[in-house]
Formats: sequence, structure tokens, C-alpha cells
Amino acid sequence: QLQLVESGGSLVQPGGSVRLSCAASGFRLDSYAVAWFRQAPGKEREAVSCLGSSGSSTQYGDSVKGRFTISRDNEKVYLEMNRLKPEEAAVYFCAVGSIYIVQARSDPREYTWWGEGTQVTVSS
Repeated sequence: QLQLVESGGSLVQPGGSVRLSCAASGFRLDSYAVAWFRQAPGKEREAVSCLGSSGSSTQYGDSVKGRFTISRDNEKVYLEMNRLKPEEAAVYFCAVGSIYIVQARSDPREYTWWGEGTQVTVSS
């Protein structure tokens, strides 16, 4: 059973940067579709960044383009977040989907395994 554990969430000032990591226990991630979602209180979960299983297809939410970068290696998924805004405070979740999701997908229903999330707070 694949288990995902996120880390790196913290309190950061507006305009600051945070790097999130998501570790998969005993599982190689380099052939799977991966993604980061976030959910703020009272809001729906939204896709932040997605990476297809091929590794060459990415998709970013409109509000994070140019500021966030998703990447992965054999064991972890990363989300580099720059120039953070207060409204981006949320619990950030990583998700893993099938090896057959070659093109990046932002629909959470495409993802089978989920971590428990890590809190990012953006405040001065």
C-alpha cells in the first residue's frame, strides 16, 4: 500500500518561499502521475500543480503560474512555491495517480493515493 507523507509546511511572510516535499514509502514515483492540491478553510480542494507520468507534461493553476514548480525524483514529489500570497494559506496535499496518466490532469478523481497534508500559513 502506497503511503504519502508531506513535509515542509510552515509560516512564511507574504512574498516568501516554501518548498514542500512528499515522500512515498517503499514506492518509486518516477513513473507515476503526481500532483499537489490545496484546501483552505471553507473552500473546495483545488489543483495547484500536476505532473503526468511521462514527466514532460505539467499543468499549473492560473494563479500560480510562473511562481510554483512541481518536480519529482524516484522517492519524492516537490512543490517549490515563490512569492507567496496570504490567500494561498491552506493545507497542501500531494497525490499520486496511475502510470497511465501520461498528460497532467487536474481532476482530483484521477488520483488514487493521497497524503494527509501539510499546513502553509502566509502571514506577516
